[in-house]
Amino acid sequence: MKLNRHAVLIAAAVVSLTGCGGVKTTATGGAGEYPTGNIQMSVGNAPGGSTDLITRALAEGIGRELGVAVPVVNKPGANGALNAKELAAAKPDGYQIAVQNASLFTITPLAVSGAEAVSIDDFELIGGISQDDFVLLAPAASGAKTIADLRKGGKSLKYGTTGVGTGAQLASALTFEQAGIPAADVPFDGGAPALTALLGSQIDVATIQVGDSIAQIKAKKVVPLAVFSDARIKFLPDVATAKEQGFDVVVSQYRFLTAPKGTPDAVKTKLADAAKKTFATDAYQQFNDNHCLTPIEVTPGEVHKILDQYATKYKAQIDQYKLTLGANK
Repeated sequence: MKLNRHAVLIAAAVVSLTGCGGVKTTATGGAGEYPTGNIQMSVGNAPGGSTDLITRALAEGIGRELGVAVPVVNKPGANGALNAKELAAAKPDGYQIAVQNASLFTITPLAVSGAEAVSIDDFELIGGISQDDFVLLAPAASGAKTIADLRKGGKSLKYGTTGVGTGAQLASALTFEQAGIPAADVPFDGGAPALTALLGSQIDVATIQVGDSIAQIKAKKVVPLAVFSDARIKFLPDVATAKEQGFDVVVSQYRFLTAPKGTPDAVKTKLADAAKKTFATDAYQQFNDNHCLTPIEVTPGEVHKILDQYATKYKAQIDQYKLTLGANK
């Protein structure tokens, strides 16, 4: 009996360390070369959105490359700020990482108090991931096909966005201000509820990510009036940009991988290498196409440059057009 019990304990210990297929599944890191246990990836948004889907696809690849489990935990709230602050306070050992959105660091600070804002300087950048473009939509029954058609309608509009301090809100506000269209924003907690409200005629137009709306666009239930990218995108090649239609509005969502400040260089290198190998797979490239994502898989230094450019441009436009994005407008 004693011998059998001892054998069972040994077997259990081996299983807890190796898991299925040689993947380590210990709950936390231990002594030894990184990683020795699970790496948690948190998402500052609800399940099903673009950030969540990107995180899950990347977690699968990183786990495969590093030989550990990479569970994904959703921690929605304040457009990702709550998750970001929790990550910033985590131990900088590489066992807690997150995909984060550029808007949180370049647009949200223009809409909230200094105490609520989050700084990119509180994190280590692992590398860039991809760009998610916004599209302005109207119901098919509206008859509108361009931004000019909305202006011709001569009425005040209610426009849906993915939340206060987001790229969707900024792109919409800039467009309607420049077009001279009276409009009131209706923020939603993500693209899916905004699209549902549009289909239900609760709002007149909506700005959401292309990936969240492509199925309804193809089904001709909604009409894309403009995309807010710098140039036309391959997913909607026949849809003119706002820029082409005479409006200085270029706003996209960009995502990148982060870790707590102070994470060792050797750990960051391992994470970056695992991400690069994931990006190179056919499965991940197909994932990008399926969700209308444009790869921008650049170095941490280049991510910083992108964020600095965004922040400078958006602040200048907010000031130029005297826009107020905050909830208490």
